[in-house]
Amino acid sequence: MKKVLTYGTFDLLHWGHINLLKRAKDLGDYLVVAVSTDEFNAIKDKKSYHSYENRKLILEAIRYVDEVIPENNWEQKIQDVINHKIDIFVMGNDWEGKFDFLKNYCEVVYLPRTEGISTTKIKEDLLSLT
Repeated sequence: MKKVLTYGTFDLLHWGHINLLKRAKDLGDYLVVAVSTDEFNAIKDKKSYHSYENRKLILEAIRYVDEVIPENNWEQKIQDVINHKIDIFVMGNDWEGKFDFLKNYCEVVYLPRTEGISTTKIKEDLLSLT
């Protein structure tokens, strides 16, 4: 069985997220999604609309996702790859090169982002409506 791992905040879920999750799952048999906790978001100076628990619940309901784990810090990626026996690490291509250090542990794939949609764009659009 080929296991795939990706990371993200996955706030304000949209079709770009679904495309990424589907393409990640298509690379293997089992998809693990690491979701930024609220505490980790605070360290990154980010705030999600939905709590970690609710984002986890939403992701667990998506058919492409087999397991959701917490992302607590930047440094946990190597240990997650080892602990979960990951074969392929997947991220959006806006992170190109940033996770190449994982190539010592698994294959690293950067997928193109879905054009025309992002959580940032949704938040900006919502602000313009007020």
